Amino acid sequence: MSAELIHRTAVEVAAAIAGGEVSAREVTAAHLQRIADVEAEIKAFLYVDGDRALAAADAIDARRAAGETLGPLAGVPLALKDIFTLKGAPTTCGSRILEGWKPPYDSTVTRRLKQAGIVILGKTNMDEFAMGSSTENSGYQTTHNPWDLTKIPGGSGGGSAAALAAFEAPLAIGTDTGGSIRQPASVTGTVGVKPTYGGTSRYGVVAMASSLDQPGPCGRTVLDTALLHQVIAGWDPLDSTSINAPVPDVVGAARSGDVRGMRIGVVTELGGEGYQPGVEQRFHEALEVLRGAGAEIVEVSCPNFTYALAAYYLIMPSEVSSNLARFDAMRYGLRVGDDGTRSAEEVMRLTGGPASGPR
Repeated sequence: MSAELIHRTAVEVAAAIAGGEVSAREVTAAHLQRIADVEAEIKAFLYVDGDRALAAADAIDARRAAGETLGPLAGVPLALKDIFTLKGAPTTCGSRILEGWKPPYDSTVTRRLKQAGIVILGKTNMDEFAMGSSTENSGYQTTHNPWDLTKIPGGSGGGSAAALAAFEAPLAIGTDTGGSIRQPASVTGTVGVKPTYGGTSRYGVVAMASSLDQPGPCGRTVLDTALLHQVIAGWDPLDSTSINAPVPDVVGAARSGDVRGMRIGVVTELGGEGYQPGVEQRFHEALEVLRGAGAEIVEVSCPNFTYALAAYYLIMPSEVSSNLARFDAMRYGLRVGDDGTRSAEEVMRLTGGPASGPR
């Protein structure tokens, strides 16, 4: 039963729980066992919170037994990228600088996941402070692609994508600045979306590049990912860039799959040189599927897109340098303290610099 459960989609798992076929605890236990079985090879997780996950699952089972109406993903397990604060659990952003830090509050995304009854299994590995595209640049471990352990799972959110592909969790959360959800999804055969900027709250997400970062949903199917987006999206007064508008019906669109009459633009400037032949072939095959389903495919020219990468590499490093300055040993809490909580040697180990003086 456990082996069969972990291969179900989030929608199928949720239906089984709601129908009484299986309990949320059994589902959570099955995924925790899967993590125990394969994690030594995959290394998707930095922290697994088994006790708290089982307690959350028990709470869902109790609420359902009491007759409460629960959300469509209640009881479904999830892997959370280690850039989101989770009250009382380690949040490191894949960096030794934050080793041992347990935030006293939840991010808005974390809070909404809990309110929806989604069971958080633990925190997933990532390139340090989300700066990377392979999950080889974590301060703790290298995550492997479950399809081929000699390959990368992408990054920075390779831990979340690998957890999905390895059937350690049916749902995951990532963040995307310049591809950190979409690229891992593409190389692990999973689904990932970068929402419209402001569509999901950045409150409680450790910042990389503030005008580019965006939390987003990850899954193994489009419908699972749409349902997760519906949970985490929406206006948040704690994020000044949050969009105060209704969340589009992405779930309805995913359920119907109806593209008849839809005009889909293919950007001229994003094709051509630089594609791997196999990737380009699959892209054009996908266009033919859409055309066959009734969509109109049109070519669109966006000349300014040729400057996008250059603009990104001006904006991203400048914002990163500003955001990460707070973690400098001389300006944040890693200097040698009067209370003796950190030794000079520990500061040097965590920051790669001297315990005093300019770096």
